[in-house]
Amino acid sequence: MLPSSTTPFILEAGCDEAGRGCLAGPVFAAAVILPDGYTNDLLNDSKKLTARQREILRPIIERDAVAWAVAWCDHEEIDSINILNASILAMHRALDQLDVVPGAIAVDGNRFKPYKDIPHVTVVKGDSKLGNIAAASILAKTYRDAFMENAAKEYPGYNWEINKGYPTRDHRAAIAKLGPSPLHRMTFRLLPDSEI
Repeated sequence: MLPSSTTPFILEAGCDEAGRGCLAGPVFAAAVILPDGYTNDLLNDSKKLTARQREILRPIIERDAVAWAVAWCDHEEIDSINILNASILAMHRALDQLDVVPGAIAVDGNRFKPYKDIPHVTVVKGDSKLGNIAAASILAKTYRDAFMENAAKEYPGYNWEINKGYPTRDHRAAIAKLGPSPLHRMTFRLLPDSEI
């Protein structure tokens, strides 16, 4: 069972992103403040859960959290400022939307830019170590998956309803056949050893 945060008695927001390695679509981020000492046996890194488990957990997290928010940076922003900066900006946007100002921030990974004057800590593999980051990873992933499933209806042929924009073989085959869509990240290597 994951501890809810790095420090007890402080409202700590966990932050994580989803879609960083994708070839198309936005990068989503979430910020979640869990009640002190909160536990849930299912709560884990979103990548270690099935899609069904994530969908079950999403409304539970939204109900139980002290505060939560989801935000994103679109493909044009990613191309403009790069994926690392866009991921951090999306986290800052999620933090901006919280109803409660956190006393601390815990971020998955090893890179972050200070947010206001709130102390932060980066935690490598934090989504499998801390409940608040795990919860953020689940919200970011489920909201992004829903976005890509809707985008698949607007831009059929890329199999986004299945691959969610990640660089799978079928996604790259579709890019080779159809060319890039308006949602593809043009600064990413869409096809191996070629330029579009």
